[in-house]
Amino acid sequence: MPKTLEQIKEKTLQDNPNLRQEDIEYVLAERLSYTPSQYQMHKDDQLSKEQEKQANLDMKKLRRGVSPQYILGYSWFYGYKILVKRGVLIPRFETEELVKWALESVKDGAKILDLGTGSGAITVALAKKAQESGIKDLTLYASDITDSALLESEENFLLYDLDVTTRKANVLVGLEKFDVIISNPPYIKTGDKDLMDDNVIKNEPEEALYGGEDGLDFYREFVKQVREHLNPDGEFFLEFGFDEKEALAELFAKELPDFKIEFRDDMAQKPRMVHGKWEK
Repeated sequence: MPKTLEQIKEKTLQDNPNLRQEDIEYVLAERLSYTPSQYQMHKDDQLSKEQEKQANLDMKKLRRGVSPQYILGYSWFYGYKILVKRGVLIPRFETEELVKWALESVKDGAKILDLGTGSGAITVALAKKAQESGIKDLTLYASDITDSALLESEENFLLYDLDVTTRKANVLVGLEKFDVIISNPPYIKTGDKDLMDDNVIKNEPEEALYGGEDGLDFYREFVKQVREHLNPDGEFFLEFGFDEKEALAELFAKELPDFKIEFRDDMAQKPRMVHGKWEK
């Protein structure tokens, strides 16, 4: 007899009590294109044989520790479906706030770099939201240190019909000058690895997560290079770890005294973003 979503969820939790119920429900709902409320309304409906087979396959992967987004092959970011696979960082909803902040400064004709693009989520959201706001003639670049990330980002740019130039680069080496640079770089301290979710450790690329012993390796390289890659009055928007503001403020004050630096808290009231404008 065909099973229901609720029965599959309960069996999965029984087999592995350490799994998060919200991850199970998310995968089951997304496979059927259900919203959370639709999932609740239909959780006791009988599944077709094909639906049950897919659900069991997905739950098997979840029990093995595969991240829900990698099981589905996509993640949601700023309302856009972003293709993801193992080896490419899953975009975080917190980064949506960084995109929103950057959009306040983007003007017609701006040349923009998404540094460490990963899946290309930032570029997709920034470009599409700019279009919705009537901002025109953007020149878009996306860079990353890995081929796998660049290939996945190109899939997403194709999906959303975006003209983006991709470049393989370590921080800013070999890149051009831009009006705006935006990045969610690696900033997790290597010593904090044991504090992280097992799914993240097992599935996501280390080079996109860890920023060295104090989490600041990227930023130290960035401040040395940024003047050579910004146009006059150029700007940057960076994400960072919630406990790194003081160290970054000191770094920017020392290395970028000719930049106006502004920090901003996220929705959880934690300092997570910084904006720098070159007052050349």
